[in-house]
Amino acid sequence: MSEGPAAPAAPEGRLLAYVGSYPSDTDPTAGGITALDVSWDGRKITPAHRIAEPREAGHLAYAESTGILYAVDERKTDGRGPVQPPAAVHALSVSRSDGNLTPVNFRVAPGPRPTYVSVDQRRGLLVTANHGDFEHVEKVRQAEDGTWQVEYVYDDSTVLLFGLEADGAVGPLRDVKVMEGHGKDPNSSPQAGGHAQSSGHAHCAVIDPSGDFVLVGDKGTDRILVYRLGDTLELVHTHQTPPEIAPRHIAFGPEGDRCYVTYELASEVASYAFDPETGALEELSRLSTLPEGYSAPNEPAEVRVHPNGRFVYVNNRGEDTVVAFRAERDGELTRVGHVSLAPSVHPGLAARSFAFDPSGTFLLVADRPADLVRAYTVDSEVGSLTPLTEARVAQPAFVEFVVLPG
Repeated sequence: MSEGPAAPAAPEGRLLAYVGSYPSDTDPTAGGITALDVSWDGRKITPAHRIAEPREAGHLAYAESTGILYAVDERKTDGRGPVQPPAAVHALSVSRSDGNLTPVNFRVAPGPRPTYVSVDQRRGLLVTANHGDFEHVEKVRQAEDGTWQVEYVYDDSTVLLFGLEADGAVGPLRDVKVMEGHGKDPNSSPQAGGHAQSSGHAHCAVIDPSGDFVLVGDKGTDRILVYRLGDTLELVHTHQTPPEIAPRHIAFGPEGDRCYVTYELASEVASYAFDPETGALEELSRLSTLPEGYSAPNEPAEVRVHPNGRFVYVNNRGEDTVVAFRAERDGELTRVGHVSLAPSVHPGLAARSFAFDPSGTFLLVADRPADLVRAYTVDSEVGSLTPLTEARVAQPAFVEFVVLPG
């Protein structure tokens, strides 16, 4: 296997970690976005400031060129009105002097529960994945033969393309893709009472390293959709996985021709060859994210690739771990170790995400059940993780690193 590119050296400047979080009925400090000052070795984390809105900041993305942090507000708009703020994507300006956040604007996101946001700084584009809910609506219809029947209607899941203004503000919608169809329903998963695939559920919209394509994991239809990114989204490739797999999140290696996918309902991670010219995908291998003998419920969530490309990391919700895998050039993955996290309440209330610092020296985990952000040093030679420190953040969901000028 190629050694891959070396991890970049730690840049100069002030390192901040912005932590999006979910609200809580019992903790007024939950929800919104918290900024943490983080030392470059990951050994010291100090809360800096917090904003309360967007209240359900489940995913973030930073555009260095404009100094804008984008955040989804992972709501379902509450009908005609609305009384509460709508599901939306927000732009927040990051102060270059102290990292404080100032709202710039927001745009409503058609489709419930926006769960993912990606930004193309070069062309000024923003993409979101909107998951939808699991609940259904029963519509009573009379058939042509006079009998009465029930039609089940589910939320639309969508992928949205926004333009960005010169100052980084979110511009008008340019394109909307509605996920169509459903998977095996009901199925063997305990999620949503066996109805986790009753409709489409786009859970990620990842821009590939070339900036030419957007990869969407639709866990409701067992598909990975590849769109060419431009003024609109042009579907160029559809990869259909076996049933009850549920591709959730996708992460690229540093060379851009490999990506890795978590299969939520199968508790697996897969490696793919990716053609950066055509957007075509080919599955190379798939491996359980669980150790031999584990039989309790589990659903993997996030997947990240170390900056050196040699290791892939996945967090399990159920086993409640962050697992390290060695990535071979032929696509094979080997589990090499793990660290344990707080026990999950259920897969939807568990450690949800994690991120490497820009140098790959350490990672931060949003350990939601513990109300903690945990830091682990990364051994770039063997992939192992070692606990460093932790900081309290209520209901943390996502971590995005930002470097301010020194």
